[in-house]
Amino acid sequence: MEPTTLSRPARQTDEPGALAHDDGAAPPPSPAVIEVRGLRKSYGQQAVLRGIDLTVRRGEIFALLGLNGAGKTSAVETVQGLRRADAGDIRVLGLDPHRQRRRLRSVVGAQLQSSSLPERLRVGEALRTFARLAGDVVDWRELQDVWGLTTLRRTAFGALSGGERQRLFIALALVNDPRVVFLDELTQGLDPTARRETWELVRRVRDRGATVVLVSHSMEEVEHLADRVAVLHEGRIVACDTPARLVTRADGSVRTCFTLPAAAGRVRLDHLPGVDAVTRAGPAVEVVGDGTTPLLVAAELVRAGILPDDLTVRRPSLEDVFVRLVQRTTSGEVAA
Repeated sequence: MEPTTLSRPARQTDEPGALAHDDGAAPPPSPAVIEVRGLRKSYGQQAVLRGIDLTVRRGEIFALLGLNGAGKTSAVETVQGLRRADAGDIRVLGLDPHRQRRRLRSVVGAQLQSSSLPERLRVGEALRTFARLAGDVVDWRELQDVWGLTTLRRTAFGALSGGERQRLFIALALVNDPRVVFLDELTQGLDPTARRETWELVRRVRDRGATVVLVSHSMEEVEHLADRVAVLHEGRIVACDTPARLVTRADGSVRTCFTLPAAAGRVRLDHLPGVDAVTRAGPAVEVVGDGTTPLLVAAELVRAGILPDDLTVRRPSLEDVFVRLVQRTTSGEVAA
């Protein structure tokens, strides 16, 4: 069943940056909803967070990306006030999550990595119970409808598929109409179809007016969803930017590959703007350059009357950048 849309309009705000801009100018940066400075956390003698700084802006999907054990869950649980920081300053919507946890709980929603429910608890019962605990600020029946759970309302939690459980967890995270939502390893263990359906639900949470903090070790997930991403490795933030800019900063090289027909004459490509190198191995050609190189190469080939049917473009991925960052920081180098 196709999910419906809540009749209640998305939250309106008069905060700076909330107005639409139709004059072509870039909007001003949105105000910060989460500010973390010098956050440290250890368990016994094991340092997990080693002085991390983060700023999450209103209305974005912000991803915290890292290997298993990098400290991602400890970071978000500390930011929510579920764990106590050893050092550092944290503000979520201007509130201290440790001293003002009760106030914060009313404006924050969370789906944690360890989320679970009693096996016999039915979907409708779970939504009704959680909504009442939150003060019935949202009609649980509408949430049930919005997230495609109406036909499952009498189904026990233990009988739900992985994708159905994630839809339920997202709905439960929204029962208090939160301004910030934390989602920890949301699609772990899901099949590709359920994973992509869940990604669309996350976008809808953001489009409803909430800021989303996404914890993940999936490069594909972060590339699809995140407006900005912070890479956490060995308890430190080693890079933070949009996925596209992280790729460009770390390695902007784009490779254009094709095969020249035997009858084709040699065509010169190394003089094109942005081209760094041209290598040939028999009929196979690889041109390395910046983001404009593929278009310029294709135009030059057409001009020479050459139309290769195997031309491919290989761009660096976020996974390539992540691996490089991890290797550099593990070996003691300074991250870009």
